[in-house]
Amino acid sequence: MVARASWKGILAIGELTCPVALYAAVPASERVTLHLINRRTGNRVHRHYIDSKDGTEVDRDDQVRGYETQDGEIILLEPGEIATAVPDSDRRLALSAFVRCSEVDDVYLDRPYYLCPAEPAAGATLALIHASLARQKVAALTTTVLFRRVRTLLIRAHDDRLIATTLNFDDEVRPAQDAFRDIPGRRLSREMLDLAAHIIETKKGHFTPADHTDRYEALLTDLVRAKLAGKKPRPARRPAAGGVVSLLDALRESAGMPESGTPSPHRDQNSPRPSRTRRRAG
Repeated sequence: MVARASWKGILAIGELTCPVALYAAVPASERVTLHLINRRTGNRVHRHYIDSKDGTEVDRDDQVRGYETQDGEIILLEPGEIATAVPDSDRRLALSAFVRCSEVDDVYLDRPYYLCPAEPAAGATLALIHASLARQKVAALTTTVLFRRVRTLLIRAHDDRLIATTLNFDDEVRPAQDAFRDIPGRRLSREMLDLAAHIIETKKGHFTPADHTDRYEALLTDLVRAKLAGKKPRPARRPAAGGVVSLLDALRESAGMPESGTPSPHRDQNSPRPSRTRRRAG
């Protein structure tokens, strides 16, 4: 399937301009889509809007947006009034500043797009921008109207391409202290830290995207294929429930050292481990 651009416009960095296109790096349309079906007839079910008070169906022409206040008052907003809040778009991806990539906290990263030339002649300009960002180890903060909202995008050099990622607004990001406020601190023993370091050392590897798949999506696809073929779907295997162990015992089990003691941090992970008997808390 030929990729379709989500947005096309002009990238403007000072007096340097270049026609560009944004392609969604994570398109949602390629996932399995399920519909609501009438079990009795096999027909799709359509949604109807019903008045919450009198139960009558509301025609499309009578449907209007509204805002409910804390006091329960409804403020109606006509389509033309809402349209005045939509910012005008000049189809320009305008530079705000160059920043170090490390300055942008990961929680602000929203949705990634591939930033590509919209015309063949723009390839050289984007190549220059890519090389400059990579050489200076910076990213470009830009703004544009994207899907009816003014959005900030962070443009970074990644391998041989440019990635433009929309950023969450500051008031959308929950402060970390809201989540961690009630979590008590804990003192960790030297043995725990040494065991954890040993486990990390023996489990080091590399990230290969193809090794990580959406298990739900894969099982759903297999289920649909089995039903189409008239086969009975195979039940999914579920992991066996394990016994409860203490944090220290769990670390010792994972490190292959059930008895008290610290493993050698340089032991070959392929060398035989001492036999052990699994201990569970009673």
